[in-house]
Amino acid sequence: MRHTLIIAEAGVNHNGSLDLAKQLALAAKECGADIVKFQTAKLDSLVSKYAAMAGYQKKNIGREMSQKEMLKKLLLTYEEFRSLSAYCKEIGIRFLSAPFDLDSIGFLEELGCDLWKIPSGEITNRPCLERIAKTNQPVILSTGMSSLREVEEAVCVLKERGAGELTLLHCTTEYPAAYGDVNLRAMITLKNQFGCRVGYSDHTKGLEIPAAAVAMGASVIEKHFTLDPLMDGPDHRASLSPKEMAAMVQAIRNVESAMGDGEKKPAEPELANQTAARKSIIAARDIARGEILTDQNLTTKRPGNGISPMRWYEVTGTKAIRDFKEDELIEL
Repeated sequence: MRHTLIIAEAGVNHNGSLDLAKQLALAAKECGADIVKFQTAKLDSLVSKYAAMAGYQKKNIGREMSQKEMLKKLLLTYEEFRSLSAYCKEIGIRFLSAPFDLDSIGFLEELGCDLWKIPSGEITNRPCLERIAKTNQPVILSTGMSSLREVEEAVCVLKERGAGELTLLHCTTEYPAAYGDVNLRAMITLKNQFGCRVGYSDHTKGLEIPAAAVAMGASVIEKHFTLDPLMDGPDHRASLSPKEMAAMVQAIRNVESAMGDGEKKPAEPELANQTAARKSIIAARDIARGEILTDQNLTTKRPGNGISPMRWYEVTGTKAIRDFKEDELIEL
């Protein structure tokens, strides 16, 4: 049975608080996620003072300000990330953070990062793609907002510069994303086009799309996660509560278990039910020994421990080998 890597995307849902970030890590662990993921950036390297908020950010926060003003309250320091990484190790959940600038890549490499997550917004950031690729470590690349050509360009940069195993995540970058905008079949297109592992980063409100993605072959699922969807911040309203995250993890594990090996055969419990559920060739009325067996004196009824009705024409036209009472199993 394959194991889908489940990433609880805490992102900036810690609202700039190390204590809240640690609570998110612990909650992700308790929900059964494999990885808790954050975002690491230097504010002045991430965004200019002229960058406006995205529409969903204005809507989710309920007021307008510059991106820089918004993010100033949401970023942790490098030292706080050192503490957070150590805490994740202590409680037994894998720490991951997506870097948004070259300095942050260097910091996370120093911190011991051996898996890289490149967010959708950085897919056209060649300097960062090249820097991450040079670590020669596995990369998970989100492809939200991207055309197939843009994904191809990013993949070429990563491969040419020596990136390790590549996983492409299909994604719809809207918070929350409407079901009609998901286009889950695009995940299969990515797999066919690039011949690598694929997964899905989900921004819908529900739990069913990640489970559907797993059934379609996703090896990684990423989902935004918060302690309280009603908290103030840009991503909380498009994030799962701990209870919902636990339910999603369980749904994914159930789907994994249900996938099986693809061979069509009865499951072990089914074998015991064949006799009760299937039918046999039965005497429709009393039949005398030597009487010709026909459509008129035979029928099919449960149980299924006699001659299979698939042998109907093998039975009809023969003589009864003995007297049969109505409802008795026919014997040849």
